[in-house]
Amino acid sequence: MTIDIEAVRADTPACRDLIHFNNAGAALQPTCVVESVIEHLRLEAKIGGYEAQDAAGQARARTYAASARLLNCAPEEVAMTTGASEAWWRAFQSVPLGPGDRVLASRAEYNSNAFALIQAARTGIVVDIVPDGADGQIDLDALASMLDDRVKLVTLTHAPTSGGLVNPAEEVGAIVKQHGALYLLDACQTAGQRVLDVDEIQCDFLAFTGRKFVRGPRGTGALYVRATSMAGLDDPTFIDSHSAEWVSETDYSLYPGATRYELFESTIAAQIGLGTAIEYALALGIAEIQTRTTALAVRLREMLEGIDRAHIHDQGRERSGIVVFGIDGADAGDVVVGLRRNTINTSVASSVTSQLDLGARGIDAGIRASVHYYNTESEQDRFIEVLSGLL
Repeated sequence: MTIDIEAVRADTPACRDLIHFNNAGAALQPTCVVESVIEHLRLEAKIGGYEAQDAAGQARARTYAASARLLNCAPEEVAMTTGASEAWWRAFQSVPLGPGDRVLASRAEYNSNAFALIQAARTGIVVDIVPDGADGQIDLDALASMLDDRVKLVTLTHAPTSGGLVNPAEEVGAIVKQHGALYLLDACQTAGQRVLDVDEIQCDFLAFTGRKFVRGPRGTGALYVRATSMAGLDDPTFIDSHSAEWVSETDYSLYPGATRYELFESTIAAQIGLGTAIEYALALGIAEIQTRTTALAVRLREMLEGIDRAHIHDQGRERSGIVVFGIDGADAGDVVVGLRRNTINTSVASSVTSQLDLGARGIDAGIRASVHYYNTESEQDRFIEVLSGLL
């Protein structure tokens, strides 16, 4: 199946007015997503928030079903969250950990993940960083050598916010499962642009957000928790009437499935929009989206290599739609502002959010141009033209 680029761009009106290469920040939403959110908000205004929630039962069920299809799991294994960071934290805090237990993490971790690891280390949990190989991806041999009976969790960021690297999630899963540790995958930057199959990855948890390559509303995300792993986990740190039943004065009973990782208060309209966005992507084909997005990123890197002062920061044998580069003698923030003045959206990738990656490589900041399937080659040509004019 080939994606009809003109059709998806027609579904994305902003494409007429700007070039959006900030999909790793927040992608442009298709019109159907926006309309599904507005439709529910209008229903809330018409009949009341609680009543609209009751009326939207089928629409919400579609969001769980679509998320399950995206990840190849059961709907009961999916919890709705406000984003990947909340999903990741909820998973991490449910892992039974005590002083002396070990957690292995990758150098691609985002700052919110790192904060949790730093807090854990302050309580006596041992956090070890698995080194990267020469290609920049997690060193699989090093990972295997570091695993022992004290390792309770391995956490891996599939693709960092700071570059185009795609870590080998399936290979990591195969190694981790041989040693019996839990495995948490941060798919914040890969959901919606790459095929994800939790059975092939063999992860116990997977976190993703709605606003990036899924093309959903902000404030949405999801957490996958493998059903067979739930029994051995700690109770969620925060629970309410949506997570558990108060069965006596001194006891509660968690609800079955991943619902226990949710809270009652949420933006129902946005969650419905997330489901619409996932269904839109599934209809196009995630494999097709991955092929086109990857090809666009390859072309953009090749074009940037033709600029004398430009240098690509991306690592890895396999790369995503995220392209991070620097311009000798130019401030990354100034370049991003200059591009935006020419209706081209990009962003800054900073060591502040990736100390284990950019910081460790001595890179303070880079320009992040993240493409998606609805972008075009002519947009890339214009991007290079404007960029060259700014230098």
